[in-house]
Amino acid sequence: MRTNLREKNYTWRLYFVSSLLLLALAGLVWRIVDLGIVKRDFLLRESTRRSIRNIETPAIRGNILDRNGELLAKSAPIDSAWINPKTFKKATAEQWQTLSKIFNLPISKLKKKISVSDKREFIYLKRHISAEVADKIKNLKIPGVLLQQEYQRYYPDAEVTSQIIGITNIDDKGQEGLELAYEHWLRGIPGKKKVLQDRLGNVITDIAIISQPQTGQNLVLSIDRKIQHLAYQALKNTVEKYQAESGSAVVTAAKTGEILAMVSMPTCNPNKRENITHACYKNKAVTDLFEPGSTIKAFTIASALESGKYTPTSTVDTNPGHFKVEKHIIYDNDHHNNGLLTVTGVLQKSSDIGVAKIALSLPPNNLLDMLKRINFGQTTQSAFPGEATGVLPDNLNGRPLMLATIAYGYGISTTALQLAHAYTVIANGGISRPVSFLKLDKDQIPEGKRVISQTVANQILTMLQSVLELGGTGTKAKIQGYSVAGKTGTSRIAKPRGYYTDRHGALFAGIAPASNPELVVIVVIKNPRGLYHGGSVAAPAFADIMHGALRILNIPPDAQ
Repeated sequence: MRTNLREKNYTWRLYFVSSLLLLALAGLVWRIVDLGIVKRDFLLRESTRRSIRNIETPAIRGNILDRNGELLAKSAPIDSAWINPKTFKKATAEQWQTLSKIFNLPISKLKKKISVSDKREFIYLKRHISAEVADKIKNLKIPGVLLQQEYQRYYPDAEVTSQIIGITNIDDKGQEGLELAYEHWLRGIPGKKKVLQDRLGNVITDIAIISQPQTGQNLVLSIDRKIQHLAYQALKNTVEKYQAESGSAVVTAAKTGEILAMVSMPTCNPNKRENITHACYKNKAVTDLFEPGSTIKAFTIASALESGKYTPTSTVDTNPGHFKVEKHIIYDNDHHNNGLLTVTGVLQKSSDIGVAKIALSLPPNNLLDMLKRINFGQTTQSAFPGEATGVLPDNLNGRPLMLATIAYGYGISTTALQLAHAYTVIANGGISRPVSFLKLDKDQIPEGKRVISQTVANQILTMLQSVLELGGTGTKAKIQGYSVAGKTGTSRIAKPRGYYTDRHGALFAGIAPASNPELVVIVVIKNPRGLYHGGSVAAPAFADIMHGALRILNIPPDAQ
């Protein structure tokens, strides 16, 4: 009886164990079928997703060159370090510590960076690292810490060209200056390739090129690198000598409108981005407005000559040395009585009374029409980002005081670039051509538009030469061996109500050689200390820039 009971117990256990084994076997078979047949396509896709990737290959940004083919900006390859958070969690405590030291990043911040992004497979650890750091990362082989090649912009001339060339961001996209203006031309088109990666994310091999990266196009500027350096040094010396707040200088080719140099102070080094601010990239020659002072008188006189009422030898009585317009009294420099002057003498002596009387003797909008034709109060259409338009009244009827003050450079605002364009019109015989930051071939030079008669332009050019003669205000702008035409300017800096009595702008605008104009140079110095007249501060800087540029371009002397 007991034997039968034991046999039954063993039989039940045998069936139970056998059933478990059969169920396990069935489950194993089903799992094999499920993985090998039912979910095969899904698993293959997942496997491929984790090992085969399409990755972007960066494109090289186009170079920026000066008119002679010298390099002004280029993009160089550089590594960036990144992390796959999921894989990096397998790193040892020692590897965490090592990484923390390499990037000077506390472990707490490193952990926070990863915990915030633990659902992602890619986060930057540090972009644009040195070659030395990149080599350390490669040799350490920390799981989940990888390198990616990118490009970083390099500017060989640093501060000298920074405000005209501009800068790119960390993704090598234009943010300021010509880098931004010609982003569409300079930027490349990234490519794509299919790669095989290991479980740590390292690329084992390239499988296929999906699309090749397309390098951006080179940009050839009108800038002459040698003249740019020359202008930069002359401006820097002047700003430092007079402890000025800022300064700008522009050099243009008289016959084409090309910008050969453009500099502003203060500036900064775009290759050292740690302490860079937006303000230091502000191209003051294009964005900063100022009242042009006596440099506008050349155009006041031009409008008078154009009217037919005046000639260069017509006389203007500035006695007794002051002139009342409405309730305002106008004086000449240092309250000096210049007496009876010719129109040429008015320009030579820079008589505020003289130009005010001339302007008031003509129809109210006569001067305004001249200034509008030359492009004051409008952009130069240079396409430079942030170019200011300037300020010019719409109508001067019934506003004699405003007409008088505009005649000698107050109540109107302009930029150094606009002033350079205006004097280029005189130098070019009255033809206005758009300014250009790009090098122009002969067949690309615009025909231009006549805005001043040839006769009047030539007369003004001759009259401006008297400014540099004995008795004129611009004697310090003379250049040995060359005839020079130019005009000094000194203006008080405006405040919310009225003008500062101790803050001035010093200006000089000039053309050379006067017998056959090739270059126009504008110098603007804001708030110099001590001396502040344009003839004392800006004129010598003009002479340095113009003389050096004439030699660089091998323009022969035209005077004894």
